Amino acid sequence: MQRPALFSGGDAQMAAGDLGELLVPYMPTIRVPKSGDRVYKTECAFSYDSPDSEGGLYVCMNTFLGFGREHIERHYRKTGQCVYLHLKRHVIEKVPGASGGASPKRRNAKLFLDLETNSDPNSDDSEYEDEAKLIIFPDHYEISLPNIEELPALVTIACDALLSAKSPYRKQDPDSWEEELQASKHAKTLVQLDNGVRIPPSGWKCSKCDLRENLWLNLTDGSVLCGKWFFDGSGGNGHAVEHYKEMGYPLAVKLGTITPDGADVYSFDEEEPVLDPHIAKHLAHFGIDMLQMQVTENGLRDNDIKPRVSEWEVIQEAGVKLKPMYGPGYTGMKNLGNSCYLSAVMQAIFSIPEFQRAYVGNLPRIFDYSPLDPTQDFNTQMAKLGHGLLSGQYSKPPMKSELIEQVMKEEHKPQHNGISPRMFKAFISKGHPEFSSNRQQDAQEFFLHLINLVERNPVGSENPSDVFRFLVEERTQCCQSRKVRYTERVDYIMQLPVAMEAATNKDELIAYELKRREAEAARRPPPELVRAKIPFSACLQAFSEPNNVEDFWSSALQAKSAGVKTSRFASFPEYLVVQIKKFTFGLDWIPKKLDVSIDMPDFLDINHLRARGLQPGEEELPDIAPPIIIPDDPKALDIDESSVMQLAEMGFPLEACRKAVYYTGNLGAEVAFNWIIAHMEEPDFAEPLVTPAFGEVASSGAAAIGIVGLDNQPPEEMVAIIISMGFQRNLSIQALKATNNNLERALEWIFSHPELEEESEPALDMMNMENNANANILAETGSEGPRIKDGSGRYELFGFISHMGTSTMSGHYVCHIKKEGRWVIYNDLRVCASERPPKDLGYVYFYHRIPS
Repeated sequence: MQRPALFSGGDAQMAAGDLGELLVPYMPTIRVPKSGDRVYKTECAFSYDSPDSEGGLYVCMNTFLGFGREHIERHYRKTGQCVYLHLKRHVIEKVPGASGGASPKRRNAKLFLDLETNSDPNSDDSEYEDEAKLIIFPDHYEISLPNIEELPALVTIACDALLSAKSPYRKQDPDSWEEELQASKHAKTLVQLDNGVRIPPSGWKCSKCDLRENLWLNLTDGSVLCGKWFFDGSGGNGHAVEHYKEMGYPLAVKLGTITPDGADVYSFDEEEPVLDPHIAKHLAHFGIDMLQMQVTENGLRDNDIKPRVSEWEVIQEAGVKLKPMYGPGYTGMKNLGNSCYLSAVMQAIFSIPEFQRAYVGNLPRIFDYSPLDPTQDFNTQMAKLGHGLLSGQYSKPPMKSELIEQVMKEEHKPQHNGISPRMFKAFISKGHPEFSSNRQQDAQEFFLHLINLVERNPVGSENPSDVFRFLVEERTQCCQSRKVRYTERVDYIMQLPVAMEAATNKDELIAYELKRREAEAARRPPPELVRAKIPFSACLQAFSEPNNVEDFWSSALQAKSAGVKTSRFASFPEYLVVQIKKFTFGLDWIPKKLDVSIDMPDFLDINHLRARGLQPGEEELPDIAPPIIIPDDPKALDIDESSVMQLAEMGFPLEACRKAVYYTGNLGAEVAFNWIIAHMEEPDFAEPLVTPAFGEVASSGAAAIGIVGLDNQPPEEMVAIIISMGFQRNLSIQALKATNNNLERALEWIFSHPELEEESEPALDMMNMENNANANILAETGSEGPRIKDGSGRYELFGFISHMGTSTMSGHYVCHIKKEGRWVIYNDLRVCASERPPKDLGYVYFYHRIPS
């Protein structure tokens, strides 16, 4: 196979004796990777090019950053670095020989790059050969490797260290998603006994102790046995390990973790979790179809649903032949292990023109002004991801010859299309206790996390997140005095409650539940699932109805009283994001999901929910703050558990919810929610609550009084409380002054003016400006309030994200988007034309405003 020239011109092969002399001027710029250095030898910092790509990958011998052919010149011009290690994996089609491919497979000795690839380096159809060269800019001199005799020792050591460096996404933390599992040495040659064992889709138990949790299926003989109690905290008597010691069968898969994307596999021989590239075949031996399985927390299928009506099949449109889609805007994303929530959200985000213009439209400027380490720049990584999804460069249809070959061989090969968002996920989740893990996450929570980052990393004079922002008017009324208070807050999502009491098929639901219990007691197969049918109008009505305010303090009565709160739209956003509040908590405090069908409309009119403000005849509550009580013992402050549960139902970590309620003085879930949004990026966000030492705060506050000595200062105890929540003193005083010393309103004022918090830390801002050149153009926010794009409340549905599984802690996400007049399903790497978009089973819906 003829290889394309590295460059069209400028190649120069140096004589052996000149190599050492040639490299002498560049020796000070060549470094040997040390412990802690991240070597990006598998992916370009600006694109998804890799050594597999036509132009290969260039790795800087000083910064260890990787660049594709289109972007290497930019890095050379910006840094002046001249020496790069060029890595290329060549694919050579095999010529059928007399052996007919019957020779035993072995590891290709010509492969030395540790690449994440969809290809099998030991396949029967192709051979692979890795090549490494040193390239010296600007003349593009090439030095083939290895060339140990003629190269200086430092260069040889640096090249060897770079080639042997591990993935930059590996971490020491075993809970990190970046701790990559390795394929088991037993996977390829695993012997499976033909003993007729078939595993049922539910009702599993240990064959030795009847335990129904933490069950492992041995992939050799089909034994279902319990694990050790300490392996993953689920409990067990160790019968799976005892079986291995007795029989020597090495691999087992955890029941309840099997999804179409894989499963949790453990190697008793290797004593660690492993990957099984042939897991589908190994499970099929025992009658398990991976497409039928759903991950669960207790080893049982969701409600023991029959496959033909399970949400898994309906949402993924299983059983229907879907036509693959290729080209710009039809690029899939590789699942990195429970990263489908990220893929679904980003597909929806980059289907919005404002985000396309902000990042892909500004791509040259963003890349040119990126910092020296573009892997750590938010706008660069957003532009890279957007270009990867929208350019069509990574979504090309198969060649006609390949299709003919597949038909002739009666086989289907997966197309090696799509992108792997590994660098993006590593950066965007950095420091976040949940998103940096390998656990499944809530797509709605990730959406808010993303919007928070977009807000904090402006890309131009207009922020694309403005299209989601709207104002909510909250009307709170004292039930005894009948007086009212109107306040406004910023929001990005309309959360609709599920009106279960309005189900139109209640009789069927009652009958189904009786049959299900009878079948469970008699250990018979469960009846066919009956899903609750909820009218959308009932959910919208529930949203607009007044809600009781827990622990309401009436300023009219100067005491606690009954209060109700009603929410209305003070403005309508350009794009309305609607979340169906399907997740709740069971008696065991484990998040559960309401399996319901809601007739979501294609066209939505919510103009009747427009806020009207203070009405004639209404009397406002006096603007008097409740008394501030600072206990001598901070632990004496009770935490309002009802507010904690309200926040936890939104998907936030329980400990974070407790801290939010505590630090906002039990002022309610709304104020605590704002605290969460403002603090969710902090490293200890989900850590257990550690109460502050009030004595220390009070003493520092008292000292501050003596220093300031100004009139018209807010009460120092109020300032101290806000400071104890982590805000700057000058911002706390400004907020209290702006709200007439009303603590609750002061907190809301701070949360609605995040730009002032940033201005109060000029030193931190200066550091951020130095580290992020893209922050040089700041979006201006006027003193009149947050930027909004108000307009009509009439919308059309253009996308929705669906969740399969029992809770946010498990399951799988897919996304449906309407493009060019037709619905398209984005299921990780698979992008197909949708035949039956399950609009009634969605979790997060995206509407765009209909022009007036």
